[in-house]
Amino acid sequence: MPNVFVLCTGRCGSATFAHACDHATNYTTGHETRAHVVGPDRLDYPANHIEVDNRLAWFLGRLDRAYGDSAYYVHLTRDPESVAQSLSIRTGMCSLVNAYARGIAIRGDAGDPLATARDLVSTMTANIETFLRGKSNVLRFPMESADDLFPHFWQWIGAEGDIASARAEWSVAHNHSIGV
Repeated sequence: MPNVFVLCTGRCGSATFAHACDHATNYTTGHETRAHVVGPDRLDYPANHIEVDNRLAWFLGRLDRAYGDSAYYVHLTRDPESVAQSLSIRTGMCSLVNAYARGIAIRGDAGDPLATARDLVSTMTANIETFLRGKSNVLRFPMESADDLFPHFWQWIGAEGDIASARAEWSVAHNHSIGV
């Protein structure tokens, strides 16, 4: 069984996706499990593992070196404007929007958080789409179609376990932001 990487911008159902995958018995699953790791071990995932982590969008070159075309890749998406709105209301000190504004865009602060979040979503999406170009095992997964796509995903990776419980996770709002 290959490793599975769920690439996304965040705020698009990634926590729910991970909870659903927890019901597979032949894979381990993690949500941002190695986000705290720096250096070569950052991408050292166990075999037969599903990792859901929006930060992987910044490690795609290294992900390609480590796993190349041998892994399965899922591009989890949600309406970009909804993602940007959700990100923009989470602009605390350690938010992705602030980190992007200060460290990548070098703006000093998030300025207009919604405009910054839109740019962040666009950049991360372009990075992921470019990375996936030419990969053999890719599944595009709009969150809005999870009911229809999740059983296909389950079969595609050869998951075993409780598919009914896995599908039920999509009716629960995990890591929900108020209003978006």
